[in-house]
Amino acid sequence: MKRKKILIALLFSAFVANTGFSQEEDSEISNVQEYTPSKLLKKGQWDIKFFNSLYTQTKQTVGGGGSSVDIDRQTFFTNTTEIYTGVSNSSRFNVGLIVQTRSNTLGGQSALDVFKFENNRVDSRSGLNAIAPSIRLQPFASVSNFSLTSSFFIPVFKDEPGGFLDRRSYVWETKFFYDKTFGGDKWQIFTEADFAFSFGEEGADADPSTENISERFANNSLFLPVSAFLSYFPSSKSTVFVNAQQAFLIDLGNEFEQNYTQLGFGAKYQLTRILNIEASYGKFVRGNNFQGLGQTFSIGLRAIL
Repeated sequence: MKRKKILIALLFSAFVANTGFSQEEDSEISNVQEYTPSKLLKKGQWDIKFFNSLYTQTKQTVGGGGSSVDIDRQTFFTNTTEIYTGVSNSSRFNVGLIVQTRSNTLGGQSALDVFKFENNRVDSRSGLNAIAPSIRLQPFASVSNFSLTSSFFIPVFKDEPGGFLDRRSYVWETKFFYDKTFGGDKWQIFTEADFAFSFGEEGADADPSTENISERFANNSLFLPVSAFLSYFPSSKSTVFVNAQQAFLIDLGNEFEQNYTQLGFGAKYQLTRILNIEASYGKFVRGNNFQGLGQTFSIGLRAIL
């Protein structure tokens, strides 16, 4: 079943790539520069994105002081598939669906062991973890480079003790996007602010014989990351960027808080008129209260049809 899903994804990518190459390669259309997260789709357009992120850590902070200790390697792989389409003549309203799959390994295993997609409920766990209906809005017609995305994540994985897959939370997440291009269209600043409210049963109320207590740590909290990206466009079809993120997990009744700072860089390239590829790297440089200090490696494909 897992091989089948991977094969379907590869075949889809190949189809999109071939379709794109059959069109004019010298087109002036620049999806990389034009379709930032702030930009919404026209009616009938489709935006399909496969984003793969691997986070691995061997250090973790202890308590609120920010000091760190070495730990056995832990690795978390997440595949996020996002599908949106434009449904309004004004290009100010999109609807979509987000699907997430995860694979985790603990106990000092190799970072690449997550791709075995094992599930022994001790030091490895994998599976479909969440789906989310989603909408995108451009609230002000006069400000085309400001938009928001609101999604409601529903945990769909089995609740069972042993191992950790993901937060067992219902999450209402709203992201605000704004970008500004300057310097003769060679530079762009992009900002993002997220508000993710997690709610559900608390770990203290869970039954350890039938439920996973560790997956309830974030319930009744607000996750608030604020990000900024500075991009440079060597050409209309390519960009390189640096980024910074400061995030806070705010206690709303679960008696647990965290915060961290992450720095990173990456690049995007327009392979065809409709297919883009993206790769990025992130490093958690500080944190507190049992925050991991690891690294994130990401790669994604995006098709705008």
